[in-house]
Amino acid sequence: MPERLPPLDVLPGFVMVGRTLSMTRAAQALCLSQSAVSRQIRQLEAAVGQPLFLREHRALRLTDAGARLLLSAEAALRAWQDGVAALRDDAARQITVSASIGVIGLWLLPRLGDWQAAHPQLDMRLLADNRKREPRAAGVDLAIRYDAADALPADALPLFDETLAVVASPQHGPAALSQPAALADATLLTFDSPAHPWLSWPHWLAAQGWRVAPRMLHFNQYDQLIHAALAGQGLALGRLPLLAPLLANGRLRRIPAPAGPVCRHRYALLRAAEPPSLAVAQAVEWVLSQAAQTRRTLQALASD
Repeated sequence: MPERLPPLDVLPGFVMVGRTLSMTRAAQALCLSQSAVSRQIRQLEAAVGQPLFLREHRALRLTDAGARLLLSAEAALRAWQDGVAALRDDAARQITVSASIGVIGLWLLPRLGDWQAAHPQLDMRLLADNRKREPRAAGVDLAIRYDAADALPADALPLFDETLAVVASPQHGPAALSQPAALADATLLTFDSPAHPWLSWPHWLAAQGWRVAPRMLHFNQYDQLIHAALAGQGLALGRLPLLAPLLANGRLRRIPAPAGPVCRHRYALLRAAEPPSLAVAQAVEWVLSQAAQTRRTLQALASD
């Protein structure tokens, strides 16, 4: 069995008395009463079984045992203070951002190099979660939310609206998708998400009134579906804000096709606290600048 230690709350009192050699000055420094500090010293002396101070007329002096214990106590207190300071420093320089798996994989990850270059002193922690959770309850600083415009909180910061189009790798798929016959030899990459039916091919085909049954590959994660499209495995319903860099660099191409079902969802940024810390404010500014860049890229692609 480990030896029983004295109560840790006597440590600051002992160290302060040992440094000042005065119960009065120690009590003032600790915002305690002199009797409370004196009681702590007696409690510690009882725990170690020997006196730590010599009480002389209007003065205190450390015993040899007290001097030895003071060295250990000061080292322990410094280690505790250093540990707390390190944790506070970590918390001040780390930003936790939550978003869906697709948003993190397709939109955030390709941009992290820019974040690290702009803010090398800050760490970003990413939480991929497809559930809608309030930032404060989830223990995150920022959350990128995909939701209907009227379902977003009033203080949500808009990033970009959802825009859908048929996409494929440059060497795959028809030149255009203007009639059902164009799907005769196609494989459709469909996203199985009951909460977002407009992202599925059956929903898109029904909206066109096309009674066809092409081959399909089904996915429950949107980023995996896009990786399949990049590999030339089929046609995807592309969420253009997430795919803007892939379209701009030619890794994906947009296939002309009839407009799909109307989608009223948008992407927005939620903050856990107001006012935010300096680190979080810098992260908010960075996310908003990346969203503005995404909108500019989409406008340029639309004008081509």
